[in-house]
Amino acid sequence: MLLKLACLSVTSMVAMPRLLPVSIRDMDVEILALHHQITVLQRDLNGQRVQYAPGDRALLAVLLSDLPREALLRMRLLVRPDTIPRWHRDLVARRHAARSRPRRGGQARTVRSIRALVLRLVRENPSWGYRRVHGELLVPE
Repeated sequence: MLLKLACLSVTSMVAMPRLLPVSIRDMDVEILALHHQITVLQRDLNGQRVQYAPGDRALLAVLLSDLPREALLRMRLLVRPDTIPRWHRDLVARRHAARSRPRRGGQARTVRSIRALVLRLVRENPSWGYRRVHGELLVPE
């Protein structure tokens, strides 16, 4: 998923210089064409849901997350306006979960000096819970 997002980001960055010399009129025409394509797509779906790929969801969530709800309501989206903030929350939650996950499982290792000290104290104090079997102290190695 991150690879797809990276690819989309790179292609968007490459396409950005192409948009700089474009006039405002050309951008308005492109926006109107996109609006019309969305209208046609919504009409052709006949009430079926659009299936977005995870990379598409992430890109839309990042692009549209800063817009107020009123602006999202005015836009022609294939999803409900409340869906975009939910996608953004999910994206942030997954990122946080991935960063806060421990690198390796299990209990943290004990420092060797502390382990050596504990074992020495056990040997010197046999009444601390470890017992002797056949004269030998049972101490984990």
